[in-house]
Amino acid sequence: MDEPDAARIEDAKLTYAAQDGEITALSLLLERHRAGMIAVALSLLGPGPDVDDVMQEATVTALRRVGEVRDPTAVGAWLRMIVRNACRSLLRNAAHVVPQANVPVVSAKASPEKWLEQNTLRNWVWEAIENLSPALRLPLVLRHFSLRVTSYEQIAEACGIPVGTVRSRISQGRTKLAEALAATTDAAHGEASQRVRASEIEANETLAAAERGDFGDLLTERWSPDVMLMRGKDAVGDRRHLVRSMNRDIAAGVRQRLVHTVAGRSLTVWETDILNPADDRDHCPPAVAWLMSLDADGRVHRLRLFHPRARQVADPASALGCGTEG
Repeated sequence: MDEPDAARIEDAKLTYAAQDGEITALSLLLERHRAGMIAVALSLLGPGPDVDDVMQEATVTALRRVGEVRDPTAVGAWLRMIVRNACRSLLRNAAHVVPQANVPVVSAKASPEKWLEQNTLRNWVWEAIENLSPALRLPLVLRHFSLRVTSYEQIAEACGIPVGTVRSRISQGRTKLAEALAATTDAAHGEASQRVRASEIEANETLAAAERGDFGDLLTERWSPDVMLMRGKDAVGDRRHLVRSMNRDIAAGVRQRLVHTVAGRSLTVWETDILNPADDRDHCPPAVAWLMSLDADGRVHRLRLFHPRARQVADPASALGCGTEG
């Protein structure tokens, strides 16, 4: 057996192991192909800090998508393609880190979390994410795990910070995430996928309670009594404001449908479609992301609402109330 064949066989073994959730195997794959990945970045970007940023981003992408590799013997080419796409994205300042059409995947409709939910790598990644500071955690989670709040501009608007700060925090977050991943490789982690399923149930129960007129009771039971609606760094509404806004929308015939959930111990994101009444299809924007910070007891104590496909409306409780205060 010649050396190239042996290398491809070893790549295949490591890829299959990584797809089964063996963290060490994925680390070895990244290390085996790091030189080639860096060479691609240098050829497109030239020397400089952007190369490090692209390598960090490519590492996170590989963590998320290794389960979608169709030809394990060609995983090196797949990793280099990720780097190439990340470089092109950086150069044209695209909204997404990796143009999905150019990366070999099982399904173009797969959500960013589909594979991570199915194996232990998800637990490893989320344990590391939880070790980030809140200021770094939210931009990084939105960038890599949200379906609709992914561009630097959207994240800046959702978090109430400048675009430059978003870029800086995501870069810092990736660096610290890589350090945390290395530090927690052998640690025992909880079932992150169970948190996602529990959060999906809670989201659907919350929306159902709102439709029954029980949104206020549910917030009293499950959310922090000190919950505040945030815009940027400012608190702009309390629990009563949230309840009034939601009740107003329900009375107008507005409903929400959950489409995606991201759930950690300290941060939860619910992304929903908004279903407007037939006679008032523009009552609310078509979608909303609930960005929720949790207290030590796992209760929501800070809520931000962001409409990814529309200009932000005057009332930040939009989609908990798309109209104006009466």
